[in-house]
Amino acid sequence: MSGFFITFEGTEGCGKSTHIKKLAARLETEGHTVRTLREPGGTDCGEPIRKLLKHGPDSVTAETELLLMNASRAQLVREVIRPALKSGEIILCDRFYDSTTVYQGIGRGLAAEDVQRVIDFAVGDTRPHLTLLLQIPLETSEERLARRMGTDRFEQADRTFFERVERGYRSLAQKYPDRIHSINADLSMNTVETKIWEIVSNALNRSE
Repeated sequence: MSGFFITFEGTEGCGKSTHIKKLAARLETEGHTVRTLREPGGTDCGEPIRKLLKHGPDSVTAETELLLMNASRAQLVREVIRPALKSGEIILCDRFYDSTTVYQGIGRGLAAEDVQRVIDFAVGDTRPHLTLLLQIPLETSEERLARRMGTDRFEQADRTFFERVERGYRSLAQKYPDRIHSINADLSMNTVETKIWEIVSNALNRSE
């Protein structure tokens, strides 16, 4: 039995962590074995990389970000994701390579072909079956970040960076409409949760 790989994407403060927890609980009540992951990180090798990327010095370059992100990702894919899919688990991952395409590529201004080559090397043929893109206005994102106790290197980026990120996600959703489903995450929690479940349950039914 093969598993099912779902990724969550979106700009800062869009509610990914909250909705991953809610979806995992719902899937488990339906009898599925669920594994929740996050990027970067998720392995003994990846967690120190996560700390460096999110809380390291300002001198970390865009190229270094790209390579470190995908070093962590390569380990996660081979150590965790592939074995879990092989055993029939449903994986819910907080970010995957779409984040790299948007943050390091479009946001940081790295060449798209260079970013894609690194991603392809890191993940091989391991690709999400479904991606949920939680979208909120930039103003909402900024308000939520302002309420947090602290911010990391990415959250400290200026508005023009996140405007590029937002455009990048819209472009990806248009390019891959069968995989990426955009959800207005600025609505009520219950409304968003219901929409996520509708998309996921339909995708799982089609995969059977």
